[in-house]
Amino acid sequence: MRFKPTELPGVVLVEPDVHRDARGFFLETYHAEKYAAGGITAGFVQDNHSHSRRGTLRGFHAQVSRPQGKLVRVVEGEIFDVALDIRRGSPSFARHAVAELSAENFLQLFIPPGFAHAFLVTSEVAQIEYKCTEFYDPGAEIAIAWNDPDLDIAWPISEPILADRDAAAPRLRDLVDRLPVYTPG
Repeated sequence: MRFKPTELPGVVLVEPDVHRDARGFFLETYHAEKYAAGGITAGFVQDNHSHSRRGTLRGFHAQVSRPQGKLVRVVEGEIFDVALDIRRGSPSFARHAVAELSAENFLQLFIPPGFAHAFLVTSEVAQIEYKCTEFYDPGAEIAIAWNDPDLDIAWPISEPILADRDAAAPRLRDLVDRLPVYTPG
């Protein structure tokens, strides 16, 4: 199992060991001791499963008062996955990291609390499973515009399928007073 840091501190690409043979494959999708040795010590409390069709873009979403870390993986299809640092005062504030996750490459992306998350389905359909470090709390959630020009994200699509709240989401700069504060260490 390999843990590869991204350009954003705390955001980690996980490459599990996949054991293949004539019957198929086997892998550990999570092992607390191995992940802790790789720097991911988060305790997970909730698992989510999402199914979407090509062109669907979900996000950017984050919880402010109950920040969620996420460990994201794809069990069918392929996604363009994006983590966005929204912690006020962070040296990497408003910067993002991108990973292409698929059922074929088995890669996972760990996104720590204090980051927003979005993904775009690039295959016909995609099923995404992700572990969360905090329970979902709709009252704590914010949405940020996926196409905020200040973020300069090179999405591989110009007209995604969006939920109404994502289509109406404000730019990051309009949410600054509500964002979590960066604490070094």
